[in-house]
Amino acid sequence: MAVVEVNVDPGICGLKSQIIVEASDMMSAKVSIESDCPDIVKIGENIKEIDSMKDVFAKLGDSTVYQLGREYCKHGTCPVPGAILKGVEVACGLALPKDVHVEILKQE
Repeated sequence: MAVVEVNVDPGICGLKSQIIVEASDMMSAKVSIESDCPDIVKIGENIKEIDSMKDVFAKLGDSTVYQLGREYCKHGTCPVPGAILKGVEVACGLALPKDVHVEILKQE
């Protein structure tokens, strides 16, 4: 069984999340989420198991994760839904583990 931990520091809101994904095959993964954000907690309460083939390869916005994000998350630029899917992708062996970075530089 593969276990993947994804830690998200989302930026200025400061509401960090820890996502644990467990998978015994490529087809599905169990997801548990601890978060300082009440919206992300609600996503976690409703997302116990992910169909990896359906959700990882869905068009952006069409996966179960993004549908729950649309329902519960009030911030359209929240990086947590994408981080959940990246964790599922790695735990199911559909991608190698590699950190994702976004650097924001304001030009004056």
